[in-house]
Amino acid sequence: MIINRKLVVVMPAYNAAETLKQTCDALPMDIVDDIILVDDASTDATATVAEELGIKHILVHDRNLGYGGNQKSCYGKAVSLDADIIIMVHPDYQYTPKLIRAMASLIAEDVFDCVLGSRILGVGALKGGMPLYKYVANRFLTLVQNLLVSYKLAEYHTGYRAFSREVLTSLPLEKNSDDFIFDNQMLLQVISHGFSIGEITCPTSYTKEASSIGGLSAVRYGVGVLVESLLFRLDRMGIFKTKYH
Repeated sequence: MIINRKLVVVMPAYNAAETLKQTCDALPMDIVDDIILVDDASTDATATVAEELGIKHILVHDRNLGYGGNQKSCYGKAVSLDADIIIMVHPDYQYTPKLIRAMASLIAEDVFDCVLGSRILGVGALKGGMPLYKYVANRFLTLVQNLLVSYKLAEYHTGYRAFSREVLTSLPLEKNSDDFIFDNQMLLQVISHGFSIGEITCPTSYTKEASSIGGLSAVRYGVGVLVESLLFRLDRMGIFKTKYH
């Protein structure tokens, strides 16, 4: 518990057997009440390792539903466990779990409804090994989104996120994609519903085990971000109704 709020960590996992223990070892278990791991039909021993580590809540998809579909399972389970604060931590250790205490505190103290661990604030991204082309693409897409959405974030594309229970029970997450664009759609829903968003600097570690979008998936994601941002703008102008309500 943190300030009498139940804190649940959710892990959307796919082939994370090699890094799961490292991630779990870094969790601040003095404040984390439960861990949920959703294995999206991994081809390695992710679920077995999770069991060996004593994770109580393990869901295994019969087939790969995608990154967005995995998150839907994560958040649904967290809400069913009566979580007050939910933090998504990638089990590939790209984002350090050591920021969980700070992120949870900002929600528990009612400072923000949603907190993002941003790789772009400060100098953590390139220093942590983010490829230059990914850094440039991230900055470009974020600039365009800030203009179209009329909001200001350092980064829309981080996978390190904390939410209050109210956020997860208010957003129509089932309307979102099961693919990587889910992350972006969810943030646009957070903004559309008027929830407050805070950001903290997050160092990152790009290793061979770290998950990352590449190739055609990266191109599809980038185009999707631009399309979703434009649709959001048209919705705000009353021209086109979207899924953000």
